[in-house]
Amino acid sequence: MPQLSRRIGRAKPSAIMVIAEKAKRLKAEGRDVISFSIGVPNFLPGEHVYQAVREALDNDSGQYGSNRGADAMLDAFLGHLEGLGLTGYTKANLATGVGAKQVLYNLAEALLDDGDTIAFPTPYWTSYLDIAEIVDAKVELLPCPPEQDYKLTPAQLDAALAKKPRVLLFNNPSNPTGMVYTRDEISALADVIAKYPDTWVITDDIYNKMVFDGVGYHNFVHARPELRDRVIFVDSLSKTYGMPGWRVGFMAGPEEVARAVVTLNSNHITSLPEMTSAAAAAALAGPQDVPEAKCAEFQAKRDQVMDVLASIEGVVCPRPQGAFYVFPDVSCAFGRTHGPSGKAIGNDVELCSVLLEEKGVACVPGSAFGEPRSLRISYTCPTPQLMPGMERIREFFNELS
Repeated sequence: MPQLSRRIGRAKPSAIMVIAEKAKRLKAEGRDVISFSIGVPNFLPGEHVYQAVREALDNDSGQYGSNRGADAMLDAFLGHLEGLGLTGYTKANLATGVGAKQVLYNLAEALLDDGDTIAFPTPYWTSYLDIAEIVDAKVELLPCPPEQDYKLTPAQLDAALAKKPRVLLFNNPSNPTGMVYTRDEISALADVIAKYPDTWVITDDIYNKMVFDGVGYHNFVHARPELRDRVIFVDSLSKTYGMPGWRVGFMAGPEEVARAVVTLNSNHITSLPEMTSAAAAAALAGPQDVPEAKCAEFQAKRDQVMDVLASIEGVVCPRPQGAFYVFPDVSCAFGRTHGPSGKAIGNDVELCSVLLEEKGVACVPGSAFGEPRSLRISYTCPTPQLMPGMERIREFFNELS
């Protein structure tokens, strides 16, 4: 029979979804499972979003939309950018997609030729590596271990950019670590980027409204406005507004890059649906009370999770200041045995497997994010499940021998 393309052979299922599906299967079998595995915010947007969709339905044109995005949605995103201090953009600098993931994929298609290099820090969001492999790019990983708080240093960045990668992909706040770069840290990295004018920079900053402890969100363009000519900012409705299923992503950057993504949209998706666009405009331009309340709630949950992890001997976890993840170094468990079950734990994958099977807690192995000493806990579960789940994790580590 005919063969599939070589490209599809480079595509892999999401490692995060594999864990989530296993947890779902165990739940269907009647097991008591608490899932810390998937990065879904677990809240819904405000009523004004649904009202905007009802009105859009009542006035449905039934027509194709713009490849770039509906005007009202783009206007709302421009207002959102202004609120972040990213000023001076026009609609010509914008493009949209079916979630930030599709925007990132389109950017990879637009900026990378076969064999070009894309550099990004480790730990990384799983899809970065997957997308790079699909478009046949070379990957330069920049290891940022827990000993340096999972953050990229200026010296590391300087060494990487000296090799002239076509693209630097940067994530702040970080998935999977929840770490947030301070104003001074961003400024120091921006000074390095300014030295290397041949590298595009993508800032995947979809958690920019979920920042704790007064740290604030900072972008390279804030520190070095001249970098606007090659920095592409990526955002999404999914996390901030509790709208992952609505699938709306955005980019703001140089006009030529936005134009390239719009052209790809004309070949891939044509446009976002009219109702989705109305929801996006309402979320961005309407009342912000829901995301603000959820940010405060996630900060409180972060504190609870960190308190439990601090009580587990051998577990080390840099303190996250954004998103809704913690990423503890759990390598203290490797080479040990879970006493009650007698199951050996040799690595992060085995640890997560035994933890799920014996305690009914689903976490994602750190190796899915390029850091096999760790695991990711997403603390977006319903509040009544949070501390019972964390107590099961503490109990599990106490049972190791």
